[in-house]
Amino acid sequence: MAYSGKYKIKNPQKYKGDPTCVVWRSLWERKYMKYLDTNENIIEWASEELALPYRSPLDNRIHRYFPDFFVKERCADGKIKSYLVEIKPKKQTAPPIKPKRQTKGYLYEVMEYAKNQSKWEVAKEWCADRGYEFRVLTEDDLNIRY
Repeated sequence: MAYSGKYKIKNPQKYKGDPTCVVWRSLWERKYMKYLDTNENIIEWASEELALPYRSPLDNRIHRYFPDFFVKERCADGKIKSYLVEIKPKKQTAPPIKPKRQTKGYLYEVMEYAKNQSKWEVAKEWCADRGYEFRVLTEDDLNIRY
């Protein structure tokens, strides 16, 4: 079952973008939003406010990728770090395992994986140009850290 909804921001001064239109598309995203909104070490954050152009390997056309989060954080050593964060199920971060019979489900997983890799490559390059980091968080990261 897919979950989604609007997140009501408690600290709008930290949010960079329109604080009235913050949408979560999974319970993991909602959990991370709560963390960003209430953690005093988070200086700024935004959700799907940045559009990065990328070429899809599926149709070889240019599309727009909206990373889930932009985060600016004050680290324990006092330094400020910036990140782009994507939240995905762990299953979508590794190449699909080929079954004995090629199914529609497997083909869909292969296409999604290829598309995600293209998006993430563009995000890594964009971050490298600005001195940011790109992170893909899975349910394992969110259950441990946030």
